[in-house]
Amino acid sequence: MKPLYLKAHESGLLQKKVEKARTIVQDCTLCPRKCKVNRLEDEKGFCNTGRLSLVASFNLHFGEEDPLVGRGGSGTVFFAHCNLGCIFCQNYDISNNQSLHHEVSPDQLAGIFVELQSAGAENINLVTPSHVVFQILESLSIAADRGLNVPLVFNTSSYDELETLGILEGVVDIYLADSKFFGSKEAEKYAHAPDYPEKARMAILEMHRQVGSLVTDERGAAKKGLMIRHLVMPGGLAGSDDWLDFFAANLPGDTYINIMDQYRPAGDASRYPELRANVPGSLIIDLKKKAGSLGLTRLDERSSGVFRLLF
Repeated sequence: MKPLYLKAHESGLLQKKVEKARTIVQDCTLCPRKCKVNRLEDEKGFCNTGRLSLVASFNLHFGEEDPLVGRGGSGTVFFAHCNLGCIFCQNYDISNNQSLHHEVSPDQLAGIFVELQSAGAENINLVTPSHVVFQILESLSIAADRGLNVPLVFNTSSYDELETLGILEGVVDIYLADSKFFGSKEAEKYAHAPDYPEKARMAILEMHRQVGSLVTDERGAAKKGLMIRHLVMPGGLAGSDDWLDFFAANLPGDTYINIMDQYRPAGDASRYPELRANVPGSLIIDLKKKAGSLGLTRLDERSSGVFRLLF
């Protein structure tokens, strides 16, 4: 299966998308923050990123979902900063430690993509990419000419604008979408983004419209489609039950969903007692059982042995 961005590059569509994104970042409304700064002139808004993208690290990552890891690992590119900024961010040390950040040109970013592919990456996994869509598109044109031909993963918080996702249609092969807060009160308190729930719900539906349910090859490696992550938080702060109800009502039962039990307080979470609590394993089991009862049948398989025995 040829990656979508290669088809777009060969047809000339990719370059048109680069130009459309270039126009948007001159008065930046790429994401819901709508800072309206001229990033071509290196002005910086909420994401603290100007003309060039900032890369915190890149490597072959074997801790992602199995369809992304495959045999060679997922070629992750961690971009610095973020357009959401959760106060408990588990990538806080990567995202906010400026000593780790490297400003890269489009040519250098393309080189990172190709280097990861040469090292055996099953895909190029763009982590927190929503604020650097323009820079990514620029680099893809160069990387495609250099032989990049593995699937492109857009690993997002889902705090995305529909217009920007529209630019990415026919470019992104796999959307790896977070579903963080279902309630606007929690989104405001922990990410200063009261519109996150609405934006994320619309974004996830648009992502599915573009790429459909996950498609894998004979090895089980992801080639195209939507994958959803939901990080369960203490005290029901993420609205886990509501998210499952939403998925069941609006997406096919074979939508790939990872109900994540990896929550740990990080970033500035220490300032909030409710964020320092644990998530009991029994809650994860109950949520997975609920997902099954709702007809959501394609849950991430890295479940505990106890959970597997329940079915």
